[in-house]
Amino acid sequence: MNILIVKLSAIGDVIHTLPSLAALRKLYPGAHITWVIEEDSSDIIAGHPCLDRVIISRRKNWWKNLKRLHDVRITIDEMAFFIATLRDRRYDLVVDFHGLLKSSIIVLLSGGRRKVGYDSMQELTGLFLNEKIYEDMDSHAVDRYLDLPRHLGADIGRPEFFIRIEEDNRSRVETLLRENGIAVGSPFISVNPVAFWDTKLWEDGKFARLCDRITGELNLKVVFTGGTDREAVERIRSLMRSPSVNLAGRTTLRDLAYLYAVSALVVTTDSGPMHISAAVGTPTVALFGPTDPARTGPYGEGHTVVRGNLPCSPCLLKRCETKRCMKEISVENVFGAIQEQLGNKGDTFD
Repeated sequence: MNILIVKLSAIGDVIHTLPSLAALRKLYPGAHITWVIEEDSSDIIAGHPCLDRVIISRRKNWWKNLKRLHDVRITIDEMAFFIATLRDRRYDLVVDFHGLLKSSIIVLLSGGRRKVGYDSMQELTGLFLNEKIYEDMDSHAVDRYLDLPRHLGADIGRPEFFIRIEEDNRSRVETLLRENGIAVGSPFISVNPVAFWDTKLWEDGKFARLCDRITGELNLKVVFTGGTDREAVERIRSLMRSPSVNLAGRTTLRDLAYLYAVSALVVTTDSGPMHISAAVGTPTVALFGPTDPARTGPYGEGHTVVRGNLPCSPCLLKRCETKRCMKEISVENVFGAIQEQLGNKGDTFD
């Protein structure tokens, strides 16, 4: 049996789909399972034991090249090769976890026999499915995605998040920590201050004051993360009195998973790194404003969501003149959540 999973991006959404992959593998232990994913998120599923093949879409790069009329011939050849690879198997089952036009095109191109997804006409995606289920938008994304393997007959137990961390990931992270004065095994707190939406960001000055308190009052070093956003992190560090470490842009996604796994705690905005932290089981303090933690918060037990109590939140807006919901979150609120989390772990760092 050949199965195709379509979940292209983003980091958090891909992590939310990992338990569904595990459920499909248990339901179809002998199946050949392929996952189509975009390049930026592909490191998360690399080497996953439940997968037989990963097909990477470079859709963003292809579209950019075609709009600029840059490397058109090469781009068209790459697209043709992608489609040929996609169609080199006859899929008995295609599961669209994404439910957008970009994923439905892949569902159509796959030529799959049984095409399962959500009963939605968002971006006309429902046109390409021959089997649809109700999508409960009030439930967490992890549970919502699990409804698809459940519909297929899977026995859904405890959701399993697996990210393969290999020796080179461990070695790279431990070297970075040692180079910045943190011995392997020493406790530290990772802080991810960045997010894709402007409305999810907390003020730089508040992050700076929070990290100074972590260093000064808890005697813990602070390690900043943040994709390629080194300048954003440096702005915060310039406002701090105490030393810190900036690893933004210096880790792969699986490096980041290991870094978070060895952190005492992670403080983060609502972002892909937040979901990585939750997936590896590290206590997470998450700052929420315009989005709904019931639907996309850190999944599982042992995490804390800090948010402003405003009637307009969650609004799901990517732009806002006031960003009051994030401004309502105080340093004291977040620091108190950190203290409580560390107290629950029974850790002392004096």
